Amino acid sequence: MKRTPLYAAHEALGARFVDFGGWEMPVQYTGIIDEHVAVRTRAGLFDVSHMGEIELRGPQALAAAQQLTVNDLHRLRDGQAQYSLLCRPSGGVVDDIMVHRVHRERVLLCVNAANIEKDLAWIREHRAGAEVVDRSDELGLLALQGPRATAILTPLTPLDLVATPPFEFRDTQVAGRRVLLAHTGYTGEDGWEIYCAVADAPSLWQALLDAGAPFGIKPAGLGARDTLRLERALPLYGHELTDETTPLEAGLGWVVRWDKGPFVGHEALRRQRETGVTRRLVGLVLTAAGIARQGYPIVGGAAVVGSITSGTKSPTLGKAIGLGYVASAWKEVGTTLGVEIRGRVIPAEVVRLPFYKR
Repeated sequence: MKRTPLYAAHEALGARFVDFGGWEMPVQYTGIIDEHVAVRTRAGLFDVSHMGEIELRGPQALAAAQQLTVNDLHRLRDGQAQYSLLCRPSGGVVDDIMVHRVHRERVLLCVNAANIEKDLAWIREHRAGAEVVDRSDELGLLALQGPRATAILTPLTPLDLVATPPFEFRDTQVAGRRVLLAHTGYTGEDGWEIYCAVADAPSLWQALLDAGAPFGIKPAGLGARDTLRLERALPLYGHELTDETTPLEAGLGWVVRWDKGPFVGHEALRRQRETGVTRRLVGLVLTAAGIARQGYPIVGGAAVVGSITSGTKSPTLGKAIGLGYVASAWKEVGTTLGVEIRGRVIPAEVVRLPFYKR
């Protein structure tokens, strides 16, 4: 398995490791709930250096990104980022990504770790004359998340963090190291993502932990990252999103900018919008004891009407929650359904998403 440049630091902190998309990654240090609560109430520091970074460069960079993604980069100024999707002509999702508009001739895409090779091939096929550069092996990525994240980071950077709105990024320094600092994250809390040279990742990791110690910072693993994103109903590729899932089915129609001009998947998605989706991603709260897991059947009446894509017991809410696809007739908030868990049907209710709001 691959390892990030922070593997030794994780070992020293007593991390427990798992295989995540071919990467040996820390799933937890002191415990998933402990780390989850730290991010919700104070701050947590994540190593997400397994994520991929792909740049489009040259005079056609912006045009290529416009053709490849469903969102509209013309809505952005230089130094702004947006959530977007790469889609197939069928409308299925190749990957969900963060797009950073550096300038007209340089666009940085942050992609999911397990999809780097697939995304590279897809981007090269639809690059519209842009140069495609895979920077995944040269960049590390740290995520500092939580209500105290900005206070922790402030003395380490000359950037005016308060004057940097969400979804903006800057070339700057953190702890004396050159970084791209983005006001983004994947936890439902305020926070920052720090792109750096691989060689600088260990010193930045330690500097952030040291600066965060008085604020109660915790190193956080993939376990807490998953429960945090699920409370916020943020999709995870391979669960809520796949090559067979469309943005409209996943409730991500707000990302698709229909009037921006042609993009890969536009026609299929337009037809689906006109005819309506046959299934829809919904949020469920179980109303009796049980935990919904990926693949568990969702029952409506006497029939199976869908399946769970992600589920957990929410540390913040104290309830068992889950995301899953159901036939469209069962998608309305307040609908009573059931989740089949080891032969028993546990009652559940369709609720408004997200489960948690900051």
